[in-house]
Amino acid sequence: MSQRLLYLDQAPGETRGVVLLDGEPEHLLIQREGEDLRLRLGARLVARVASVEPAISTAFLDLGSDAEAILPFAPDVRHKIGEILAVEIRTEPRRGKLAVVRALGPEEGSPRLLEPPRSVADRLRALDRHAEIIEGRQARVAADDAEAQALSVIFPLPGGGDVAIETTRALTAVDIDLGARKGAEPKRVTRQANLAALHHIARLLRLKGLGGLIVIDLVGRGHDGAALMTAARAAFGPDNPGVAIGPVTRFGTMELTVPRRARPVGEILCDASGRASARTVAGRLLRRLQDEAQAQPGARLVARCSPDVAREVGAFLPLLAQRFGERFTVRADLTVPRDHLDVGAE
Repeated sequence: MSQRLLYLDQAPGETRGVVLLDGEPEHLLIQREGEDLRLRLGARLVARVASVEPAISTAFLDLGSDAEAILPFAPDVRHKIGEILAVEIRTEPRRGKLAVVRALGPEEGSPRLLEPPRSVADRLRALDRHAEIIEGRQARVAADDAEAQALSVIFPLPGGGDVAIETTRALTAVDIDLGARKGAEPKRVTRQANLAALHHIARLLRLKGLGGLIVIDLVGRGHDGAALMTAARAAFGPDNPGVAIGPVTRFGTMELTVPRRARPVGEILCDASGRASARTVAGRLLRRLQDEAQAQPGARLVARCSPDVAREVGAFLPLLAQRFGERFTVRADLTVPRDHLDVGAE
């Protein structure tokens, strides 16, 4: 029976939650201080209908303070410009796409937040109500490992071979490679590799926060379509409702759709070029300073980093000082690459 462990890592400016499934990260939840909670999954708001596009059964909503969302509706439903609705965020916005909401009913007044989203701790408990939440050093290690895996592309499979996961604007492509996986019967080896890979692919897609159209390039030929469909249904069961799985095609691929809900982890952690953002690196630096402050009580700590990271760190450095005292100095240095962290004691 699969076992899930829950971890909560709290640092100045950022809280991370991790779910481990059989020892491997399955979910990475990130909440940052200062982000717009109105656009987080589960938030409830009052919205005004700004425009209606009957041809695509979609209304565009004004959430206030320049925030927008879209509301899909059934063809027999009618919405009017200026209508005031209570709505709930069902899909967080992602790069180039607006948040998607569901209507809860009519409302009154101006656009505003009615109910904030659940905290990271509450979201962890919703994923497994029976598991205890682990904090402290173990949680930090688990969150750092989950973050590294969420940004990786190629993942080894037990017994040999690997899986590669890459995204495009249209879909997420997954390639299963046999690699050095060996066995006396090639057909049996490829069958085992495909069946094992589906479990890991489902977990990794949840970890990365990826949904929409998924195309899996299976290894080998002459696939056992019934066995693969059964394995896929079991692997993607936790993502229901809303998962649709197609049969194995004559090209040796399996296509499925997984509901989009949270913003992809890669978009949270990286900028448009794919590099770790200044805010992400600042979070790593703040955690490093926190760890060093605990390891070296009373020491004055100095960090060197790029100017954009220094600006992000500056907003949360007072939180460290409240807990450990005024013993932190952050120096911006144009010669330091963004992803380089240099922390030492004076």
